[in-house]
This record gives sequence, C-alpha cells and structure tokens, in this order.
Amino acid sequence: MYSLLIRSSALLTVTITAFTALMFLCFLSTLNIRQSASVDISVGRAIVDKSDDYTLNTGYHNDLGLITIDLSSYLDHLFNWNVKQLFVYLSAEYKTADNKLNQIVLWDKIIKRGSKAELVYEKMTPKYYFWDDGHGLVGNDNVTLTLSWNIIPNVGWLTFDTGNGNHSFSFPSHYVNIK
Repeated sequence: MYSLLIRSSALLTVTITAFTALMFLCFLSTLNIRQSASVDISVGRAIVDKSDDYTLNTGYHNDLGLITIDLSSYLDHLFNWNVKQLFVYLSAEYKTADNKLNQIVLWDKIIKRGSKAELVYEKMTPKYYFWDDGHGLVGNDNVTLTLSWNIIPNVGWLTFDTGNGNHSFSFPSHYVNIK
C-alpha cells in the first residue's frame, strides 16, 4: 500500500516532532530558575603608567592600568541538568571626561559542566590589558570591578547574570614608570 520511502518519511517526521517537543519541555522546566552567587573581589595594587599608542604613529600616550586582583566565588550551584557551560568574566566600569561609561573585560574563563566551578585567585594579574583611550585612568577614583557570567544551556536562551558583590577602587593621581 505505502512504499518504504513514505513510511520512513512519516517515521522521521514523528521522531523529529517528538524530539522538538521534548526539547521545548526541557527549556520550559529551567526557564524560571535564577540563581545568584556571592562574589568577593579586592584590589591589591593599582598603578597607572603611560604607554605608547601603537595604533597611530603620532607618539601619543594612553593610560595603562596595572592592578592585582583577589577574586573568590563558588559557582557550582549555577549548574543544573540544562546548563552546558558558564562563560565567566570580570569587567571594570568607570567614567571619564570623554565617555560617560567605559567597560573593559579584564579576565574571562569558560567553566564546563563537570569541571570545578570554584574561583579562588590571589594577586591575579588581568588576562587582558587595562587600557584607556586617553588619560582617563590616572586619578580616577571610581573604578568598579564586577564578576558576571553567561549561562550557556543545552536547550534555550542564553542568560546573563551578575554576582552579588562588586568592588570599587581608585587609581593614584600620578604616573609610575615601570619600564
């Protein structure tokens, strides 16, 4: 009556529909789970140096912030059966005369399911340079460090969360030559 091709097509359609419905139910089961984490951040050393701007050949100098960071947070409880991995990053926010908001990512890490999601760092130097596109770091008295993360699920939306606890510090009002 029906050919093998028609029967296999119908079976494939039913299978795909069932898997799609199952994935949607998995997504709905973790939709309203919002968990926070406490974060302890402190800054040990904070100095500012002048550094050449290599993007232009004008001899112009930019500020380079050099800091050491103590970071502690436990993120194991953020994992549930629908979380594949976490993308964790430490960012700095500050204001300058030129820009109302400057945001710089200083450090990041990918934590996969099954890995230890315990962040304990002492006297850590940033993974990325703390550059300012001018002279906005020297004497800046309100730089805020914040730990944030993206939750990458197996099925569903990417979510963004920020830890409970940030740290504000100030840079000195003079330059230090580290060369």
